[in-house]
Amino acid sequence: MDRIEQHETENEHDETTARLFSPAATVAACAGFVLLGALQAYYGPSIPALRTRFGLAPSGAGLALSMYFGGAVAGVLTAGMLHRRTRNSRLLITSFLVMAAGAFGFALSANWLLALAASLLSGFGAGGMDYGLNQLFSIGFGRRSPAMLGILNAHYGVGAIAGPLMISWLGARDYPYAFAGTAALLVIASAFFRTVREADEPEHQDASAAGRRSVSRSRIVIPIVIAFLALYALQVAIETGVGAWEPTYLQLLGHGADYAANATSGFWLMLTLGRFLLAPLTLRWSEPTIVCVSCLGTTICLAFAVFPALAPYALAGAGLFNAPVFPAALPWLNRTAPDVRWAGTGAILTANLGGVAAGPLLGLAIEVFGSGSVPWTLTIVSSVCLALALRLRRTTARSASALP
Repeated sequence: MDRIEQHETENEHDETTARLFSPAATVAACAGFVLLGALQAYYGPSIPALRTRFGLAPSGAGLALSMYFGGAVAGVLTAGMLHRRTRNSRLLITSFLVMAAGAFGFALSANWLLALAASLLSGFGAGGMDYGLNQLFSIGFGRRSPAMLGILNAHYGVGAIAGPLMISWLGARDYPYAFAGTAALLVIASAFFRTVREADEPEHQDASAAGRRSVSRSRIVIPIVIAFLALYALQVAIETGVGAWEPTYLQLLGHGADYAANATSGFWLMLTLGRFLLAPLTLRWSEPTIVCVSCLGTTICLAFAVFPALAPYALAGAGLFNAPVFPAALPWLNRTAPDVRWAGTGAILTANLGGVAAGPLLGLAIEVFGSGSVPWTLTIVSSVCLALALRLRRTTARSASALP
């Protein structure tokens, strides 16, 4: 009975002290992730206009997106290092404003070098936003944190779907209006983060005893953290790989270009839906269970994508099942390794690196084995994710019971 009462007391304390975001700041954060998804999605449909405006080859126009991702990686690393030294509100406001400055600069750039520099700056701010909001949402709502993290990331999908539609509506030549409008909305959203709280400090305890326990725990959990990082890299590689190469695979199966594009939009739509569904799932199941079932479902769907008649539906199912892994695993990681300061930074960084590497590596597999290898390659990667998730579930349960 004492253990039950203690657990209830801890949950009450968790709910009352862990909330870092006001309702207005929560809405602004979700809006920020819509803008993040939209801004990244603007680049692809804008490439024809960029080539015409700056006289670029296709590879040169694609460099803008590469600079954006490079800036995002640098932004994640920088935000991770500065987070302990600056207030949460300052980190978020600065990230939003830097991203806005880059987006506005890209809209107004008179030459290609300035456009690339602006894209790099925008990506840098996006990386800071990505790290800051994911990390704070993973701890900022008590027991509801996994659900809220899923909702936050679902809004990224909303933006990724809306971005190309915006460019289509405006016309590719008027892409600067989309970038400038997004910059203005980022500035407005940043004003709502002044109320974001700091996480409560742990209660005072004997420094030497706490230090010994921290060192002991770190030795046990660091291999676990590395396994989490591998899970993140591979999971995002699956997401990016399907999004990048599904059109190619479906056209190989005999579908038209329009059908393939619509089916790929369906994949992103199902991914977004899966993120929204995480909220009710967390009310019944733990994060380890959700991650394991998600990896299993993703693997099965990707395996069924081998069959031509099932491929579009199976890949959409893969998006639905894969969606909860990222937002459900981050609170699990933070709870498992609270003393490993770089764990959250590493998770978000490796997720970005997995997304960057997925396209070229899957493209290499296609060159060697043909376009038909897409579902098999992704199924193998997903099987590794499933093995890692199952292993982590067993290992974290054992380490939790072994540590004081």
